[in-house]
Amino acid sequence: MNLQEFKDYIQEKPIFLDGATGSNLQKLGMPVGICPEKWIVENRHAMIGLQREYVEAGSDIIYAATFSANRIKLQEYGLENEIEYLNKELVAISKEAAGNKALVAGNLTMTGEQLHPIGTLTFEELITIYKEQIGYLQEAGADLLVVETMMSLQEVRAAVIAAKEICELPVLATLTFNEEGRTLYGTDPVTALVVLQELGAAAVGINCSTGPDQMIPLIKKMKEYATIPLIVKPNAGLPFLNEQGETAYDMNAKEFAAQMIQLVEAGANIIGGCCGTTPEYIWRLHQATKDLKTISPNKQKKRVLASERETVPITLKGPTLIIGEKINPTGKKKLQAQLKEQVYDIVLDFAKEQVKYGASILDVNVGMNGIDEQETMLKTIEEVTGAVNVPLCIDTSNPQVMEAALRAYPGRGLMNSISLEKDKADILLPIAKKYGAMFVLLPLDSSGLPKTMEERKENIQILMEKAVSYGLTKEDIIVDGLVATIGANKNAAIETLETIEYCIEELGVATVMGLSNISFGLPERTYVNSTFLTMAIQKGASMAIADPLNHTLVKCLYASDLLMNKEEADIRYIEAIHQRKDLAPVQIQGTATKALLHQSSANEAETEPENQVYTEVVNGSRKKIVETVKCYMEKGHNASDILNTMLIPAINKVSKLFEEKIYFLPQLIASAEAMKKAIEYLEPYLAENEKGLKKATIVIATVEGDIHDIGKNLVALMLKNYGYHVIDLGKDVKKETIVETAIIEDASIIALSALMTTTMQEMRKVICHARESGCKAKIIIGGAVITDSYAREIGADGYSKDAAEAVILVDGLLQVK
Repeated sequence: MNLQEFKDYIQEKPIFLDGATGSNLQKLGMPVGICPEKWIVENRHAMIGLQREYVEAGSDIIYAATFSANRIKLQEYGLENEIEYLNKELVAISKEAAGNKALVAGNLTMTGEQLHPIGTLTFEELITIYKEQIGYLQEAGADLLVVETMMSLQEVRAAVIAAKEICELPVLATLTFNEEGRTLYGTDPVTALVVLQELGAAAVGINCSTGPDQMIPLIKKMKEYATIPLIVKPNAGLPFLNEQGETAYDMNAKEFAAQMIQLVEAGANIIGGCCGTTPEYIWRLHQATKDLKTISPNKQKKRVLASERETVPITLKGPTLIIGEKINPTGKKKLQAQLKEQVYDIVLDFAKEQVKYGASILDVNVGMNGIDEQETMLKTIEEVTGAVNVPLCIDTSNPQVMEAALRAYPGRGLMNSISLEKDKADILLPIAKKYGAMFVLLPLDSSGLPKTMEERKENIQILMEKAVSYGLTKEDIIVDGLVATIGANKNAAIETLETIEYCIEELGVATVMGLSNISFGLPERTYVNSTFLTMAIQKGASMAIADPLNHTLVKCLYASDLLMNKEEADIRYIEAIHQRKDLAPVQIQGTATKALLHQSSANEAETEPENQVYTEVVNGSRKKIVETVKCYMEKGHNASDILNTMLIPAINKVSKLFEEKIYFLPQLIASAEAMKKAIEYLEPYLAENEKGLKKATIVIATVEGDIHDIGKNLVALMLKNYGYHVIDLGKDVKKETIVETAIIEDASIIALSALMTTTMQEMRKVICHARESGCKAKIIIGGAVITDSYAREIGADGYSKDAAEAVILVDGLLQVK
């Protein structure tokens, strides 16, 4: 099946998926802690029987049990050399179960290894890992691919890119979201949809996560942007322990089916069940919804850019957006020097300052002599995306650098730019299509600047038609108004304004312009730029590439939107004026710290420490932190003072930013790593009897049968940063090992993690074994599927939903002040 055949397959009726696999196979005898894929191959009758029940219940598509049959996951069991055999056999089992009644999807998921810079796995290595498994799935005859239960948008991108590069099988992708509607890495459902549908996914949606009721508002939001079908595969409600001490779910099949009706009405096209669902759930789901008419995907897509954590719509009549121009080494000697040394402090300052003062998108240009532009561009993108949430505009004239940047960028970026010069369009337009990018259309050809307005229009039309021939649409295009210098061309402003008006009124295409060109060579340039901007906004300009720290220009932008009666422009104007009170006309650097500290209340910010150690932990400056701590030691600060008055307040601030959803996992980890480096340096100077370090011992582990450890690793890191002695036993750890270690080490706390519903009941076994063994340690639990009520049910002493909360919980249990 190819993508077009899949589109034809999706009609106006729901397409039905299967239900849970792991929990049902455990009921059929599959033990905990073994390789599920290997067990299924050796007990194929169990899987064939289960999947035949799903097909008979109404499943149109069943998932082959290749969920974690990638090389990295199989290495956990020493089975990496059986990867081809296992994938092909598992597809064959599902095809036998499906017969000619259902399609078989080759199933992929996370590898368990974190991507750089959080982990050591590179993006290209991950693509290679997925390519290997996808190749075997295709050879085995899978009808399509599904990437499910994903927490990282970048990992999904890797799988989709891998599939596109080696086969034509359509790719369905589903992610899991927490109660706040975000993945572990901070991605919301709309952002995931936008990025993946533009990248070429055949359908996108949500699986696991919650019961169907909590997915309804998420699907409604996604439907506004969806040009492809939406998938939902909810759990059977929330997990709990039944009277037999087994994991059960609080929603029966009838209730599940009734709530799934609302999901179809909200916009879901492809529906099924995840944890806790059985063939009965799918049968009732099929009976309840088979005659419903689904809502078709939108035929016209929205203009929207996205980072990994934020979506930015671009509308013809909406607010005028600022593309921050400051990350550009031209004329900036200090920035040039840092880039040559691969230091990114100024880049990060520029990024944070611009976002604070109104930039909705950041232009990234690192073109200069004396560097490897591609390497520097990739590193700059990595640093900037870890520090701010807005989308990026990739600004380079080198096609290889452009492709490398768009390939690695974990969002939907903007290409700056594509023109008719030489073969530029034919090289760059396929890149835009492959990676789902928007692009700036520069109305130039090989003869240079157009001499007349008609020539401008002709260039725009030719390039737009060429873009359409490559599968792009006018919603992917932002036309550059081509601002020339008024000092050299007295009609420069008029020509740009006419271009904007033509694009908006006749073509229905968004526009952008680089303001600074208009005033080149003139005195008091701000006044020329600001006046020109207001005129362009009146003509309908969508965006301006400008310096957001130029308070006169930006205030004029907000005032112009106000006078044009754009939606919520009055609120935006008032908020912008209030926020910019601390920005002097000539102040262009040094406000990055304020950008962070003023995100909470002003009163609180006034009391926060003013020192470089604090700032670097908050900013996640891992490279500089040790040198900074050394400097403070040389100035006479003792280790305990640095720990208690600089480091601890900084990580407390980071935890609060994380709790307030201002920071997400990448920023939290960067700050935690920075603090870890500082503490490692300070440890020899900290006396054992100092009060700065809390010396209680904590044993932490992921329970037996579970090989996921992202959350557990972060909790361990944060607890170490707060001075606790943490013994990390790793993942898939037996209860005997956990309890024995806690007794030998006289641990005050045992911290347990589980990601899967099939392993969460192991926590109860650890608690029972600890009590039977006389272990005095308090036991806390956490993980994606864990709830506070579950913790109470199994007798745990506490539950935390994330690493920041785990520190508070431990402090409370040990009465640390």
